[in-house]
Amino acid sequence: MEPTTMDTTKSQKKSLQVPPKRPHLTRLSSMTSTKDDVSDGGTDVVVVPHRYMLKRSQSFSSGFAASLGKARKEVGSMDIEDETAVLPTSPESPGSPEMFGATPEESGPATPITPVTPLDGLPSADTFAFAFDIDGVLVRGGQAIPEAIEAMKMLNGENKYGVKVPYIFLTNGGGKTEAERCLDLSRQLDISISPAQFICGHSPMRELTEAYGTVLVVGGEGEKCRQVAEGYGFNDVITPGDIIKHDSATTPFRKLTAEELRCSKSGRDLSKVKIEAIFVFADSRDWAGDCQIMLDLAMSKGGYLGTLSETFDEGPPIFFSHSDMVWSAAHANVRLGMGALRRMLETLFRDVTKGKELDTIAFGKPQIPTFEFATRLLRQWRKDEHEIDAPPETVYFVGDTPESDIRGTNEFNKHSENDWFSVLVKTGVWQEGTEPAYKPRATVDNVLEAVKFGLDREFGEKGTKVPTKNIIEPLCLADASEVPTGAIPTATLR
Repeated sequence: MEPTTMDTTKSQKKSLQVPPKRPHLTRLSSMTSTKDDVSDGGTDVVVVPHRYMLKRSQSFSSGFAASLGKARKEVGSMDIEDETAVLPTSPESPGSPEMFGATPEESGPATPITPVTPLDGLPSADTFAFAFDIDGVLVRGGQAIPEAIEAMKMLNGENKYGVKVPYIFLTNGGGKTEAERCLDLSRQLDISISPAQFICGHSPMRELTEAYGTVLVVGGEGEKCRQVAEGYGFNDVITPGDIIKHDSATTPFRKLTAEELRCSKSGRDLSKVKIEAIFVFADSRDWAGDCQIMLDLAMSKGGYLGTLSETFDEGPPIFFSHSDMVWSAAHANVRLGMGALRRMLETLFRDVTKGKELDTIAFGKPQIPTFEFATRLLRQWRKDEHEIDAPPETVYFVGDTPESDIRGTNEFNKHSENDWFSVLVKTGVWQEGTEPAYKPRATVDNVLEAVKFGLDREFGEKGTKVPTKNIIEPLCLADASEVPTGAIPTATLR
């Protein structure tokens, strides 16, 4: 068990608020958008696969969209209960970019409209949803796991039931803004992903901006984590680079590069600055130096650098965005994660102080408040994107790490009003042939099998009725050839 975790710390149980509804989002192309574009858009952006960046005027001028519009008008006079649409699937489909007379370059700039999904007009599953870990489930070593792209297509409507299924992403990873992470994942999975459906390990830390003034932010590449923290609303952010630049003797064997010297801030005496909290936003790139600085502050008098407490209980609180001991990367074997850094810091503190315990606080999975935050975000996403103003009866959480994904899902399910169903995949941390420390309710080969399992369980085993509301809407597609036969139920195109 962890020494101190978010679900056992009363002072940290304040409500983690989900961002308010955003009626308008800006679409950015996954091929041409940059990090600056994402930053300029704040959280009100969604990265769309480039082939879907059509102007609405172009999409509605097509014969395909016109046919759908005509079909929609006919629905009222039809007995639509048992009939099924058959959409064209040939390369010459009227939904293709060539038939629209548009090229990617002519498709126009991003427009402030609600983004479309590949099958925007299908009904949405209203009784269940999915939540996904990322590393080891959808992505490994920066590349999409082959089955992940097909799994996302299936959730977006390319399934035998003809429904879209709401889903969110819940990762312990971080080090970038949620918008930047969405940009990366959108490109990897070739789908449009909104920050409104994405949670990083450090996302809940935004709720602590009013509690602390000057903070030390650790981890990540360059200045990215400082930028994330400032974006959350922390007013005075210090990094280990600032401290080393102020006093190079802090880390005798760690010298800043020319780039780090340029980016690190200076101009004030940091020995006179009270550091009120330490936040580890992402994996450390310098374990020795970062541990030394965090240890100095943990043993300090009230968070002042260069001081030493006599009781070793005056240091600032230390927050980690997650506590994963290992994670799945490009290497054949798992790599050490933030949980290992946390354990190392606690062990060093105990040894140096002759037995004193250092209580640190972890966010992320498997902490219960992180799943509570995910529950509220999922409900808001279902309401805003799918027009479903009710919580799902079942949430299928797909993960690769028994100690965080499965443990957290199973524990949260004991307290949740709805059913959180844990699904373990074999493409990440957990390897077949070993007994998982925390037992999932289902184990499958990969994420595509996880999605198939959930769909078949809902519409087959449980007998959930396939929804039929809001089923005919004009599609805004650049490639209707991707729409599977029978994708839109209950209407026949004439």
